[in-house]
Amino acid sequence: MKGVWAIVGSAAVLAVPACSAMDGPTLSAATLMPSAVATLGGPAGAAGGSGPATTPGTATAAGPVTITAVGDTMLGNTPGLPSDPAGYLDAVKPILDSGSSIVFGNLEGTLTTATTSKCGAGNGAAQPGKPSKPQPQTCFAFRDPPDYAQYYKQAGFTVLNDANNHSFDFGPAGQAQTVQAIHAAGLAQTGLPGEITVVTANGVKVAILGFAPYDYDASLLDLAGARALITQAGREAPIVVVYMHAGAEGPTADHVTGQEELYLGEDRGNAEAFAHMAIDAGASLVIASGPHVLRGMQFYKGHLICYSLGNFAGYGNFATGGDRSMSVIFRATLSSEGKLESAQVYPIQLSTQGQPTPGGGAIAFIAGLSSTDFGSTAARILPSGVIKQSA
Repeated sequence: MKGVWAIVGSAAVLAVPACSAMDGPTLSAATLMPSAVATLGGPAGAAGGSGPATTPGTATAAGPVTITAVGDTMLGNTPGLPSDPAGYLDAVKPILDSGSSIVFGNLEGTLTTATTSKCGAGNGAAQPGKPSKPQPQTCFAFRDPPDYAQYYKQAGFTVLNDANNHSFDFGPAGQAQTVQAIHAAGLAQTGLPGEITVVTANGVKVAILGFAPYDYDASLLDLAGARALITQAGREAPIVVVYMHAGAEGPTADHVTGQEELYLGEDRGNAEAFAHMAIDAGASLVIASGPHVLRGMQFYKGHLICYSLGNFAGYGNFATGGDRSMSVIFRATLSSEGKLESAQVYPIQLSTQGQPTPGGGAIAFIAGLSSTDFGSTAARILPSGVIKQSA
């Protein structure tokens, strides 16, 4: 368990209203996080106990903040659900739940009972009066039961991201119920239009923002609006962590192109340009997923960019095999001013059903991609997984 979450009077998790540059489509008020407090205690103890709760009026010395992050995560897709969802992440829980005040994951789908999806009828399914010959699937809509949010908390997660191409799979109702389920489980959430989520960890405020190339998320295609939101976040907290769901998809999408990337006719953004902009606007750290494969890492102006953490868990949601079966758990420690003190990746291998277990060749794979794509600005990744800035 991480530190105790205390819902009390002075805000530590705060959804900051959007500035005008980031105004998106009108969403149900239920999708926006109300001003509230969720204070994260210190790192878990050796025996796995929770850190101390923070109470109003108690002085807490600010110290370094350790953040753990993973990429695209879902625990199946209704009705295809694991037989033991509570234990699905048991093999990686010791890594997730060790020494971090914040554990972040991209929720690649919805937690909803809604049944009307973006895919509509058909999409490869047999039609009445027609042969049941399988057809290629061209649309994917992901949902799990709302109470699955508790399994993320039990695995050690503290923040889930909704900025991705599947958060609106079941429309505004599905998105609203997802956010409600995350909050009901005692987790923080980010990624909606204009949303800044501020958590207090180890006595330090940390602003977390998620971006994706869609109007129903905080849009990474609106660079001016995104810059304004990140700048605003820097006024709210000394540490700003930016997540981006950017880039093309699939086994051939493991290189950062430095160009606008398209997939299935969609503009998926220029990941490198967006990440550099985010740091110029005040981000301390940039993490990403979306291509469903790992990508390299780069230092820009002394700040680390992780261009894709790949898939993390799926139970049949995501294709596996080859590059798509490699994943990582990323961990970074930042000073109270947002300076990177240390970083490391832990290799993860996905089963044919998308279940994560420690091991595999991800470290060498990312090291090679980093060197190839970024040259002198590449992150140097040691065989141990420790990340260093090139001399």
